[in-house]
Amino acid sequence: MRRDVIVTFHGVALNIKIQTLCFRAVKARAHFPQNPLWGAANIAMVRWLPAEYEDGESEPKGWNQGRLYNGFQLPPPNEVSVKIMKSSSKNLDDSYSQMLVEWGQYIDHDLTFMPQLNSHTAFWPAPNCVECENAHPCFPIQIHGTLSYAQDCMPFHRSTSVCFVNFMANIGQALQRQQMNSITSFIDASSVYGHTPRMEYTLRDIDGLSGKLAVNQLFREANGRAYLPFIKSLPSKCLQDPHADSGEWRVECFNAGDTRVNEGMPLITLHTLWLREHNRIADALKRINHHWSPEIIFQETRKIVGALHQIITLRDYVPKIIGEEAFEHYVGPYQGYNPTANPSASNVFATAAFRFGHGTVTPILRRLNEHYQEDLRFPPLRLHDTFFSPWRLVKEGGIDPTLRGIIGTAATSVSPNMLMTDETGRLVVLNIDQHMDLASLNLQRGRDHALPGYNDWRAFCGLTRIKTVDDLTEVVGNHNVAEQILRVYKHPDNIDVWLGGLVEKLLPGSRTGPLFACLIGHQMKLVRDGDRFWWEAEGVFTQQQKAELAKSSLSRIICDNTDIGEVNSDSFRYGAYPSDYVSCNSIPGINLEVWRGTAAILCEGNQWSNQPPQCTGM
Repeated sequence: MRRDVIVTFHGVALNIKIQTLCFRAVKARAHFPQNPLWGAANIAMVRWLPAEYEDGESEPKGWNQGRLYNGFQLPPPNEVSVKIMKSSSKNLDDSYSQMLVEWGQYIDHDLTFMPQLNSHTAFWPAPNCVECENAHPCFPIQIHGTLSYAQDCMPFHRSTSVCFVNFMANIGQALQRQQMNSITSFIDASSVYGHTPRMEYTLRDIDGLSGKLAVNQLFREANGRAYLPFIKSLPSKCLQDPHADSGEWRVECFNAGDTRVNEGMPLITLHTLWLREHNRIADALKRINHHWSPEIIFQETRKIVGALHQIITLRDYVPKIIGEEAFEHYVGPYQGYNPTANPSASNVFATAAFRFGHGTVTPILRRLNEHYQEDLRFPPLRLHDTFFSPWRLVKEGGIDPTLRGIIGTAATSVSPNMLMTDETGRLVVLNIDQHMDLASLNLQRGRDHALPGYNDWRAFCGLTRIKTVDDLTEVVGNHNVAEQILRVYKHPDNIDVWLGGLVEKLLPGSRTGPLFACLIGHQMKLVRDGDRFWWEAEGVFTQQQKAELAKSSLSRIICDNTDIGEVNSDSFRYGAYPSDYVSCNSIPGINLEVWRGTAAILCEGNQWSNQPPQCTGM
């Protein structure tokens, strides 16, 4: 269902595979898109407002010491983090479960990935960026309250830029540095299948002739359910059980469609869930259509899994984070494919707005038993103890205790005086020997990308600009926090967009304020409407298949691929056990029988894999 145009476009190579369900679908796909690179991998992120580089071309905000903004220097990111962001605890929001937070990270990894200049190239030696000196590609973050020499900075590598000249821009913007999104901007389950044909091939069970994804050959859960396969390059750098015997098998980093899969246990859990869902659907389609080849089974299953990602995200997730009213205003009902909608990820969405979820990161990961109580075998973990630790899932009960903890724990809430837990200042980053601070990294990344300030983005969204402390108090809802922000930034136009969006009062029934609701809603509408292969688009699925897909839910997927027997009917909602939980037997699922006989047709080599469609009655 996807195309490859020099750079990757929806994951499948152009002129190698052309897939469809019927002649009408072939006809619908016959036209070449007007803008074939929109949404593709390895292209520049879109600018909704012009970049603000200090030299007009590439130097990030804060690069030149002494540079004044509205008469003041920008505060160092770590100072902002220490004085405004940090809290030793977080309040709980009993409306939503922690799954709302974890899905946000998971689907973000399906939409954006900004590579960094942190490896050796033909032009640059491998940098370590540990010294407090701005020298490309290093833009180190000074630790608040220290002097400027090596041990007083956190290393920071600038984002990779694209080799691109925008001839449509004016001369001042034509050669500006533009950051790259290295994956497709579509919701296309690239986190499951990768964003290139080569990645997809390495993840498939080619030898099994089953249309399935490869699974781990060394470990399985006690119930026999599969884990993700290990990465090819061994030994990996993932952490190991400190109490393991010397003769035990290592639990290496897992392999998936997105290389960030091992960052945390909830993320590994969701990746594992989708691996199993693909293989479950592939098994069912093989039983229904014995004549289908492994290639047809794989591609049809991938198409269904991609649709499930789209449905769960746009129907069940986005309205909760921006609020139903904002969803209707910025996204609205689906009206069909719009060839003028550019689905490419915007810089402000990837670098600021969709990082709203960092304010909801929980400091504790709970693992629960079948009664949704603390599992005495597996005590709660501090956040920093979950990073790059796949061994914990393999040796400590599989994914079920973690999944129950995610859906059975109330999500942490955002308030202006409790923005981020102290645990986010203890990030573990492979190849770096010190803990990193998430808030500082986010602020520095926004400056690296030369994002305009908070007030400019409010104006972009039609919101009033902040001019006084009273204006900010009205937006934030807390006078002390508003005063502290202006005390640190000195001028309202200097406020970083990520911080400003994060401190806004939440809209009713949402997890974001007006600015981020605007930016996220605008991006999601473009991602949906600019996708020719959106699940609701003409010719992608039959009406009967659409009706079945609409029955799907994350709760059903959890039921089908784990030993969890009771769930909340909406896994993003928090409920008390057992009163708010239902048996998996009562959760509707997809009837895959409607895929019987609707065999996909693939052009493989020089021939069709099945009888090609014929024109009749014309």
